[in-house]
Amino acid sequence: MTTILVLNGPNLGRLGTREPEVYGSETLADIGASLRASVPDEVEIDLRQTDDEGELIGWIHEAVDRRLPVVLNPAAFTHYSYALRDAAAQLTTAGVPLVEVHLSNPHAREAFRHTSVISGVASGVIAGFGAESYRLAVDWLLRAALRSPS
Repeated sequence: MTTILVLNGPNLGRLGTREPEVYGSETLADIGASLRASVPDEVEIDLRQTDDEGELIGWIHEAVDRRLPVVLNPAAFTHYSYALRDAAAQLTTAGVPLVEVHLSNPHAREAFRHTSVISGVASGVIAGFGAESYRLAVDWLLRAALRSPS
């Protein structure tokens, strides 16, 4: 079985009620259910959320050690967490794919959101498509990053 970690940072546990005009009306549980329904039976979506930077870093370390691909919505940590960036860089070094996702388009928002310290170590970035950003990331992992060599 292939496991994809879908990791979420601060305040994303409030999706559905937090600024729905920006983040949509789907909850994180809704997003997880949609992802699970969209993948083959042999793929497990392990969706997690924390408001704690240290816990998120620990999950990245777990992904490195277990060589698990990651879809990461770092939320506010995107803009300033060098500790998270350094943990994420270990995925790249280990050859483990990491897709950074955002529900909204950070570049269409406040100036402080325009910089991501994570993007430079990610395999790719998908932003601005609401909950669909997650599905696009998982689709890419399944089609490109995780396919067996022919």
